[in-house]
Amino acid sequence: MAAKSSALEKPVPALRQAAAGDAVAIPSLDRLIHERVRLGIVSALAANRALTFNELKKLLRITDGNLSVHARKLEEAGYVSCSKSFQGRMPKTEYTLTETGRKALEKYLNHMEALIQAMKR
Repeated sequence: MAAKSSALEKPVPALRQAAAGDAVAIPSLDRLIHERVRLGIVSALAANRALTFNELKKLLRITDGNLSVHARKLEEAGYVSCSKSFQGRMPKTEYTLTETGRKALEKYLNHMEALIQAMKR
């Protein structure tokens, strides 16, 4: 699914740090992942093959509505996939991290690492 353009998806402007007169550009962060709940969702899914709606809700300690909204944004961006089924008569919603989501998380973590290293200089 193609990512929709929104203010949330625009990168944060690059930060700069002067080092001996030279400005060091820091890569922009993916604002879609940078939000606390969405970062929690993709991180949890990166560490697990799949998680159900209830498992994510319990793990992140958030409400049904909050999880729904954030998971949908990640799904619309193609970062997570959602499958719905029934376990007996009970509905079961399960989320997995897509390859696009895994690459986005890796890029985000690399950017955070670059930011940390720049701040240590």
